[in-house]
Amino acid sequence: MYPRIVLSESKLRENIAHIDKLCIDNHISSWTLVSKAFAGNKKALQILQSFPMVSIGDSRIDNLKRLDPSKNKRVLLRIPSKRELPMVLKYADVSLESEFETISLLNQLAKEASFVHQIILMFDMGDLREGIFFQNIDWKVIDEIFAMESIQVVGIGTNLTCFGGVLPSQKNLLELVEIASTIEMRTGKKIPLISGGNSSSVWLFGKDEIPSRINHLRIGEAYLFGRETAMGGWIEDMNHDVFHLECEVIELKEKPSFPIGQMGMDSFGVPVSIEDRGTMKRAIVNIGKQDVILTNLHPKNKKLSIIGGSSDHLILEVRDQKLRLGDIVKFEITYPALVHLMSSNYIHKHWAK
Repeated sequence: MYPRIVLSESKLRENIAHIDKLCIDNHISSWTLVSKAFAGNKKALQILQSFPMVSIGDSRIDNLKRLDPSKNKRVLLRIPSKRELPMVLKYADVSLESEFETISLLNQLAKEASFVHQIILMFDMGDLREGIFFQNIDWKVIDEIFAMESIQVVGIGTNLTCFGGVLPSQKNLLELVEIASTIEMRTGKKIPLISGGNSSSVWLFGKDEIPSRINHLRIGEAYLFGRETAMGGWIEDMNHDVFHLECEVIELKEKPSFPIGQMGMDSFGVPVSIEDRGTMKRAIVNIGKQDVILTNLHPKNKKLSIIGGSSDHLILEVRDQKLRLGDIVKFEITYPALVHLMSSNYIHKHWAK
């Protein structure tokens, strides 16, 4: 059935193994394999859990529920809301945290359940997403967190390039290491894990710029697409085509390129701006904005180009005279497209070798 996303199991496995080797070569002794792009897909999680040397992280507790807790440590990547905390304790072995009030409640709930919950305390090193801002640390609050009986701070971490586009660098990662050292001096407790970011930090591999105490990363796009996300560069010896999208041509006609009649907004409430390019051959395939952001799709057939679309239709300009009604059009996809397509119930998931 179409539309469908085609996923290669063998290429995915090869990429995970290659990233693991790169981490070891760059003194990253452990890493969290980010699973959120798969939206809890059962087959994907089975593949990921066949790699026992990694922890598995997701932003959604519903996806963590689907993991076998006996195989990999489960990491909640999005800082939780207060109302989620009972579920955090049940389905996450480690959670990323930044709010003192939330951590205090988590400590209380863990104490009532007679166990200790592990956290990675997040610091904002300038990208301005989650974390305690590195230029304004209340050290007394840090002391209180480390004194909590039912909270174990197993590490500190940061996120870079996710909101502000701030690149990981030797400077901001050294500043994170300095925070860890200060905490250790104040509390007398060793911080075993310093998590230096995500797939953007892979950009520093091989440059001898990652401080030696940075020993953990949370990696998604790098193993999925063989691409670091700081500068968008391809990683050598990795598969860049683990995924592609296939859609069926449901209409194929010659039509004017410019609408006829008074023009207002499109179906998504956006004023329409279309170039008049004369009569052209146009194909419609069975996918739309409800499933994916159309600009994140790229036809493999270079004689096809995306004109636009609506909720359920993608319109292509056709310069390929061989294309027929019912033919299958293949698209290369980006990481955001993968996230959306895997989350859509209307997109079939097809695993290939």
